[in-house]
Amino acid sequence: MEKIQQQLMKIRGLLDLRIFRVLLFLVLGLVLYASMFTNVKPEKMDLRLFSIANQTVRSPVTISDKESTEKKREEAEDSVQDVYYMKKETNENRVDLITSIFDAATEVKKELQDQVNASEGISQGQESGDSGAPSDNEVIDKMKGKLTEEVTRSISDSVLLALVQSSKEELSVAKDVAITAINTVMNRRIPADEVENSKRLVEEELKLTSMSSQLKAAVIELGRYAVVQNEFFDLEATQELREQAKESVEPVKILQGQIIVEENQLISREVFRQLELVGLTDNQQSTLPFIGLALLVMVMIIALYYYFHELKVNGDMKQNYLLLFSIIFILSIVMLKGISLLQQFEFSDLGYLFPAAMAAMLIKILVDDRLAILTTIILALCGTILFSENITSSLNVNIGIYIICSGLASIMFLSKQNQRMKILQAGMFVSLINIIIIFALLFINNGHYNAKEYTFYFGGAFTSGIMGAILTIGLLPFFEAGFGILSTMRLIELSNPNHPLLRKILTEAPGTYHHSIMVANLAESACEAIGANGLLARVGCYYHDIGKTKRPQFFIENQMNIENPHDRLPPQTSKNIIVAHATDGAELLRQYKMPKEIVDIAEQHHGTTLLKFFYHKAKQNGNEVREEDYRYPGPKAQNKEIAIIGIADSVEAAVRSMQHPNPDQIESLVKSIIADRLQDGQLNECDLTLKEMEIISNTLCETLKGIFHSRIEYPEITKQKVKQA
Repeated sequence: MEKIQQQLMKIRGLLDLRIFRVLLFLVLGLVLYASMFTNVKPEKMDLRLFSIANQTVRSPVTISDKESTEKKREEAEDSVQDVYYMKKETNENRVDLITSIFDAATEVKKELQDQVNASEGISQGQESGDSGAPSDNEVIDKMKGKLTEEVTRSISDSVLLALVQSSKEELSVAKDVAITAINTVMNRRIPADEVENSKRLVEEELKLTSMSSQLKAAVIELGRYAVVQNEFFDLEATQELREQAKESVEPVKILQGQIIVEENQLISREVFRQLELVGLTDNQQSTLPFIGLALLVMVMIIALYYYFHELKVNGDMKQNYLLLFSIIFILSIVMLKGISLLQQFEFSDLGYLFPAAMAAMLIKILVDDRLAILTTIILALCGTILFSENITSSLNVNIGIYIICSGLASIMFLSKQNQRMKILQAGMFVSLINIIIIFALLFINNGHYNAKEYTFYFGGAFTSGIMGAILTIGLLPFFEAGFGILSTMRLIELSNPNHPLLRKILTEAPGTYHHSIMVANLAESACEAIGANGLLARVGCYYHDIGKTKRPQFFIENQMNIENPHDRLPPQTSKNIIVAHATDGAELLRQYKMPKEIVDIAEQHHGTTLLKFFYHKAKQNGNEVREEDYRYPGPKAQNKEIAIIGIADSVEAAVRSMQHPNPDQIESLVKSIIADRLQDGQLNECDLTLKEMEIISNTLCETLKGIFHSRIEYPEITKQKVKQA
């Protein structure tokens, strides 16, 4: 162990240089990258066109199949039928046109009749003759004059002539029959290819009417002329429907995990195209996964570097924490990688066996919560990659959630309980959380598992939590001893009365031992009142006067029924003996390999205070004395705990020297001692505030009042005292 400590000290010494700290972070980054390299490396497959697949191939990613999507959209567009609309005004227009032709015939007939009457000078009662009747050509010309050129081109002259030559009654009947027939047919949809059939329908209907053959032929021709196309192609509506059909087609996607080709299946052109699309036919290995892994590792290392850069501890402690973290972190990564390698033997979901709580609890106990949380997050990210062997995704999100929940649960439970028994209890608590998380993930994924699989998950979750606690308990002593870390458990062990140094104080300086116990009670209560480390203060008090065991009889608490040797010694010699107990104690503690924090308490609890008794005694002897010669060598208290121990030490000794102290006397004494320390500058190098000093003062007073409370004098004792008097 000593050799290991020496090696660690050498490494810590190197870490004082920035270049070696940077190199350490680079090593951590390389370890991370190397551990996950094979997990992001794309698998090479022999997939050739028209070959037989030797294994079932699933898509490693979710990707849009644009070609298939476009093909489906084209099919949807082609399936949309052309849109036609019926132009109702066409029916009305054609009816109006035929009506106009009949009206024109009626007008021409009336004009011709008037013309005949005028030319013959028909008298009243005289019958009209045929000598003034207009010729057929004149009749036709007059009709054409009433109609448009387009109409006259479409209708034969015989039709016009027949209309004019028909009687008024016949013309009225013909008009009604024609319009009725045209309305009947034109109210139907008549596309371009149905016009002739519709004309034939009108013709068939008009043939059934009872009219003269000449007029019937004319009406049939007019009916056929009136029937035209009334259904037309709606380009805009058709385009709109086609666009809607295209937009309604969902994009075709090849989903992650989707089977593209099954084992022993022929790789057709379509299958090969899909394989190309998901990147499984690229013979040249893609570098993108490796770049992505490098970026992820870089973010992790930067986060760790920033944490240690901002860590508010002294340089030696920071390097100690950095080296400690690196060892725990690399150990965890090696365990993760080792468990993940078993996936090659078709053992799936082995990631649930990883004791995620181990690293979190070790770092929580030995360093602090923030680094433990950061480490848990990094391990969870690594786990998502390392345990992606038997899944289609590149990241196993379930394992990541499991690791982060397990680690955070252990940190939460160990909030202020770091004893070994509490670690085992934390392991049980983590096991419970692991079981809940695993079953939550299984149920969310809606998987179907048998009893054997459920048993495996239950056992894995329970084992993970318990193993995390066992490994933490097993590794903790090695880290504490190797790095000289003073953990809560180490402090509890040092407080054991059977410790050799405590037995040494008890047997060689029992008064000092009792004094140390009293100071410990005072210091612990004051430290806890301001949020300092009360346990450290208590254990430090046990050892703070260990140097007095070298010359116990020179200290008043050990002078039971003996003469005070200082009465025969010069002040300078007495001062040297008293002052030496701080340095002697620190040296003795170093010989016993005690933690640095305990050594500092023994060395600094008196700071550079003045030995007033011997200083004034020397001055009374008439010698030239300097105040500096009668001060402790220091250094001054460097932290809150040491400062409070120094105050409690002085307070306990001062109160003990008082005869039947009352609460007011105790309070006055405590305040005067604290004020003296402040004025003497003994608290200048620790970070105690005035508010905290007030809390310390009140706490010490309350504790002392409880110790030196008034007692009832029993009758037997009183009677005995009377007899003695």
